[in-house]
Amino acid sequence: MAEEAIYTDEELSINEQWDEICNQLKMEFGATAFDSWLKPLSVSSFDNGVMNICAPTTFMKNWVIAHYSERIHRIWERKNPDIKQVKFVVQNISAGTSLNNAHIDSSLIKRVPSSPTPQSLYNISNIANNRSDSESYFGSKLNNTFTFDNFVVGKTNEFAYAAARKVAESRNIPFNPLFLYSGVGLGKTHLMHAIAQYIKQNDPSRTVVYISAEQFLLKFVNALRYKDTDAFKEQFRSVDVLMIDDVQFLANKTKTQDEFFYTFTSLIESGKQIILSADKSPNDLDGIESRLKSRLNSGLVADIMPTDFDLRLGILHKKAEQLGIELPENVATFLAQKITASTRELEGSLKRIAAHCMLLSGHEITLDMTQDVLKDMLHSIDRKTTIDEIQKKVAEYFNISVKEMQSSRRARNVARPRQIAMYLAKQLTSRSLPEIGRKFDRDHTTVMHAVRKVEELIVEDTSMAESVDALRHLLES
Repeated sequence: MAEEAIYTDEELSINEQWDEICNQLKMEFGATAFDSWLKPLSVSSFDNGVMNICAPTTFMKNWVIAHYSERIHRIWERKNPDIKQVKFVVQNISAGTSLNNAHIDSSLIKRVPSSPTPQSLYNISNIANNRSDSESYFGSKLNNTFTFDNFVVGKTNEFAYAAARKVAESRNIPFNPLFLYSGVGLGKTHLMHAIAQYIKQNDPSRTVVYISAEQFLLKFVNALRYKDTDAFKEQFRSVDVLMIDDVQFLANKTKTQDEFFYTFTSLIESGKQIILSADKSPNDLDGIESRLKSRLNSGLVADIMPTDFDLRLGILHKKAEQLGIELPENVATFLAQKITASTRELEGSLKRIAAHCMLLSGHEITLDMTQDVLKDMLHSIDRKTTIDEIQKKVAEYFNISVKEMQSSRRARNVARPRQIAMYLAKQLTSRSLPEIGRKFDRDHTTVMHAVRKVEELIVEDTSMAESVDALRHLLES
């Protein structure tokens, strides 16, 4: 039996003092800065007046020394006059790692996250300095089912698949950046995850960061707020492969686009690989600066077209195999003909059918059962609401003409129905803001304003909420 650790009163006192210091540091520097740089620290040992504090990485140790060490030292001196010096050392405290000092309080070890915290800047520095931790390779969690082996290839996506595979397998960069784009649910994120996982498994010496554009933005905002931009730059410009999903989210974010542009340029000049995805081609991204569009176009741009019947059929059979269900050919054919918008909807429909069979054991998959289980989805597909129809119904409801709605008139009795029609077009159709705007002879910013205005009025005005709800039911019935 392992000998139980014995804690002296002095050692417990040191740990208690550190807890109090941590609380004070959190109040002084704020929760975000504390979680990013100070929370991962832990007390190691106290010998001959020297207090040793552990940081999990060299990068973090250097950053803490530069920005927080003096303050930590002063607080320690007040807490304990016996402490003459505070020394910061690197020591990776993780599961299975032996500690140099057996007397460390186990509760302190919990302060060091075993996997990166998504909202902290620490996770990227951990990537560069702790490559043995496979979970630290990525800014965002990967879906383990999104691999090249599980990607069904057809005529509409074979070029994007070949490009993604080439980038993943090549140490010598074939094209930079690789820019993948498609509509919702057609497989671009699947390919992004597949690339990251392939490199992780086959070339672990390379540092890969996969992150959404929204997360990139949030990290940059936090860096500005806490004046940590140097660390932010170092973190993102020191990787071997940078992957950013949904680049369209950076639209109209001028400062973030500037930082992304410089990060992009730095990585390209250093011979590092960049892989990006968006819902449109670079030239069609609204709100993206022209110089950044030029950079996005400088490599290989690969689009994923809407699925055809054969590809949808192949996806259904592949997913049915993974789910362990027998899918009759007539059911597969029916689904492939009916559900054409995205592979995500296709997979979702199959999972609903599989769940129905699992919960009601003994039920075979039949065409009748499929139509019954998916009746709400199939009704929605059969009943496609158009912007023209929305304009017509809203105009009738408010007793105005469609021509008046499309006019430049700003009178309240015309402007408010116009805004409601724009709001419903955004809610009930898959059309983009510019497409909706064109139907009203307006630009996309007017549509955005209309949507926000109606959302506010629905909360504030009961009669408005009732009118919008009545129109929605009228259009969906």
